[in-house]
Amino acid sequence: MAITKNKMVSLTYDLRIDGKEGELIEQATAEKPLKFVYGAGIMLPKFESLIEGLEQGKSFEINLSSQDAYGEVDENAIIDLPKHLFLIDGKFDDDIVKVGNSVPMMSTSGQRMNGLVLEINDEHVKMDFNHPLAGEDLFFQGDVLEVRDATDEEIAATVQGSCGCGGSCDCDDEGCSDEKCSTEGQGCGCGC
Repeated sequence: MAITKNKMVSLTYDLRIDGKEGELIEQATAEKPLKFVYGAGIMLPKFESLIEGLEQGKSFEINLSSQDAYGEVDENAIIDLPKHLFLIDGKFDDDIVKVGNSVPMMSTSGQRMNGLVLEINDEHVKMDFNHPLAGEDLFFQGDVLEVRDATDEEIAATVQGSCGCGGSCDCDDEGCSDEKCSTEGQGCGCGC
């Protein structure tokens, strides 16, 4: 069976930055494969188009330019926020809001997003809201483990809301988190 719309796909991959010899940043193994409903719009579009038609047992190698992955770094997504926004009961939580940490935030329109803390001073916290892989060329190498018809429940779960490349996260009104994901080890924000 070939990978086409509404097929449940299970695959392994190694994800590297900057080509086949680049830094390994993520893996999906046979024990913890990536599983998703193909065509549901939860994967990178170019990645999906390049695995379409592959069958169980086939290998793949895919190079994605940053434009076909998570785009270039957007300087407008790096902003200074007033430090008072991070006060809890009048205190700044420097255990969570510290340089290098990713902090869950919400936009004024209610959109959930993560921001990387770049710098903290007396008045502001500089945060980067770009995707962590923005500006990076990606290389995927892997194998298709299984292709089967997705169940109505799997398709419905994907349509209701997915939060990452795994596609079977347990999302609800509270959003999703790695603890809620049911993708056998895949977090809500995996890099594919």
